[in-house]
Amino acid sequence: MEIKKELIDELLKGYQKPEDVIGENGLLKQLTKALLERAMNAELTSHLGYEKSDPAGYHSGNSRNGTTPKTLKGDFGELVIETPRDRNGSFEPQMVKKHQTRWDGFDDRIVSMYARGMTTREIQGHLQQMYGVEVSPALISDVTDAVMDEVKAWQNRPLEPLYAILYLDALYVKMRHEGRVENRAVYVSIGVDMDGRKDVLGLWTSGNEGAKFWLGVLTELKNRGVRDVLIACVDGLKGFPQAIESVFPEARIQLCIVHMVRASLNYVNWKERRQVAADLKLIYRAATERQAEQELTDFIARWGHKYQAIGRLWQQNWDRVIPFFEFPAEVRRVIYTTNAVESLHMSLRKIIKTRGSFPGEEAAMKLLYLALRNVIARWDTIQSWKEALNHFQILWGERIQAALNR
Repeated sequence: MEIKKELIDELLKGYQKPEDVIGENGLLKQLTKALLERAMNAELTSHLGYEKSDPAGYHSGNSRNGTTPKTLKGDFGELVIETPRDRNGSFEPQMVKKHQTRWDGFDDRIVSMYARGMTTREIQGHLQQMYGVEVSPALISDVTDAVMDEVKAWQNRPLEPLYAILYLDALYVKMRHEGRVENRAVYVSIGVDMDGRKDVLGLWTSGNEGAKFWLGVLTELKNRGVRDVLIACVDGLKGFPQAIESVFPEARIQLCIVHMVRASLNYVNWKERRQVAADLKLIYRAATERQAEQELTDFIARWGHKYQAIGRLWQQNWDRVIPFFEFPAEVRRVIYTTNAVESLHMSLRKIIKTRGSFPGEEAAMKLLYLALRNVIARWDTIQSWKEALNHFQILWGERIQAALNR
């Protein structure tokens, strides 16, 4: 709609400073109030079927019945508008609905600030400073609590029948449970579909990370539609591979190299950590499995007298370390590490670090979900995915077709 220049000139007559337009009682706020009230009166006229003071309304069975003041909160601050009423109470305004106290988009701003880790007090202060709007902690809680229905739907949504890669890991979050604050494991599952797109398949909480709980998580994924997983990237948790294979028996298990290195360096004093890490890199950066075995032998010869536990750790897990050697270098980076999970965890920790602890599991899941939503929106297709997909087709073409066509 084009607004006539003459009308704008009339409205701006006497303009001296920005506050005259955008201030607390400026032109924009007055215009908003006038337009809202005018629109709602037009809606009431349409509802009744006659104009105000029109004789056609006599004995019509319904009529205007004054107005009710309503305070709206929004980016413009607080605005008191007069909402028209009808005598029968059947009028339902659409411009500003009954019981509506916040302008469209205002709730989204609260949720957006909450998703970025701002506390209730910080959100209150920001809205007061930026818009001159006072909101109660109860209002912020009500707005963010409404997200839980979305969380439940997301957690139970159907999944793809096949994921080329499944990353599984857990992070620890302080939350109140059964009357006391404790570190509880939040299980995270990231799936990479056949188009190379990453997605978080779900979040689950438990007192600690264990293979038995992971078995329940994997069973849930299967019940939600996952028929097969080509490669599962996991940490060195005892019993984890067996839990995966009991649900997805053909899945290839790949231990996370980041976790292996981290576990190895736990045995090393600070002065030698850099050198030991460099020597371990020679193992997992080897060109072939045979060369990697030779590098492990050399590592044990060099450090075995001092750090025998590291050599045993790699030897005991060797069958789960080497699957990525079947692929060329550009594909290995996609599958041999849970960097995808580590990066996600880093993003989540930035959000939750402002909270000493959460009052309960639901509060933690609400914030983690909102944070996830922001992170996932920035994810791109995995690099070198076409090369990886070609190798997957050569190795497991029949499995892929079977899962997709089942």
